[in-house]
Amino acid sequence: MSDMDIDWPSPGQASDLPSDDGYATDSGVSSMDEQMSTYTRSMTSSIVNYPLEYGRRYHAYRAGVYAFPNDDPELDRMDMAHGLMFKSIGYKLYLAPLVKENLHRILDIGTGTGIWSVEMGDRFPNTEIIGVDLSAVQPPWVPHNVKFEIDDVESRWVGNRMFDYIFVRYMLVSIQDWPKLVQNIYEHLNPGGWVEFQDMDGLYYSDDGTYTAQYTTHTWNQDFVQACESIGRTARPGPQLEGWVNDAGFQNVVHKRFKAPIGPWPKDPHFKDVGMHNLCQLLDGLEGFTLRLFCGVLGRTEEDVLGMLEGVREELKRGLFHAMFDHHVVYGQKPLEGQQL
Repeated sequence: MSDMDIDWPSPGQASDLPSDDGYATDSGVSSMDEQMSTYTRSMTSSIVNYPLEYGRRYHAYRAGVYAFPNDDPELDRMDMAHGLMFKSIGYKLYLAPLVKENLHRILDIGTGTGIWSVEMGDRFPNTEIIGVDLSAVQPPWVPHNVKFEIDDVESRWVGNRMFDYIFVRYMLVSIQDWPKLVQNIYEHLNPGGWVEFQDMDGLYYSDDGTYTAQYTTHTWNQDFVQACESIGRTARPGPQLEGWVNDAGFQNVVHKRFKAPIGPWPKDPHFKDVGMHNLCQLLDGLEGFTLRLFCGVLGRTEEDVLGMLEGVREELKRGLFHAMFDHHVVYGQKPLEGQQL
């Protein structure tokens, strides 16, 4: 069954999100813990069946390049983030107008656990799909047409392999030179091939003014964005993607924005589900997002950082404000030969 055969709920893009008047903001943390536990258990095994262990583990290849862990709790969260984007953009793996017969080789940059590559491998069994990442954390059993490689896409691209579609998702805080990456992608696409970026703007906001500077979450988020900027790896690539793609020479460029509420406060059932999903993955990843950046970059003590994160968790679970961030999807096509400038 194709995406066109299913009556998916509309993801929505630009209008304000009304809050659910029946959503209790003072029901307490324990009530939200129960809701989150129930929600997480109801998710498919492809998202949450990874084993967990204590401690944090970081990348060994190009050590220090990536600020987040790559241990089992983080891999679990990454698969939840895959599901979040899938829901957010309309229950789709991609938005570019791909033609199956034209897809011979796909590159998945920043493949993470490889979940997107595996699902695409099932959907396009005659297409070679290559996923690249800094760590070999992908599953050993994958479709016959899928393989994974360890590589740093900010290093020189070795070889002359060309691709028909290059997919880049959730690379915020990972890339130092975005225009260079986009140019490398352009040079390794066949004429007529497509690139697609699915990323976010990591700065939180609210439509109704409930999310203000009085909250610890606001302080944490501002500090997070500042820390990322100070190391030259922006947490806000989403709004800039369209410009980078246009500047590289792509045509037929499309930019779509999707709101991602944090918590089940929206009235709309689709956004309520997206919001709970988002809250679960955010709280699961909060320490991993924060510790290395705040201690190593901002110079704070681990005790102070963990204390701040307790305040963030408390506020988010209690639903004290209606915060969200934006997902951005930008795709474009490399001109056919004879059309290139």
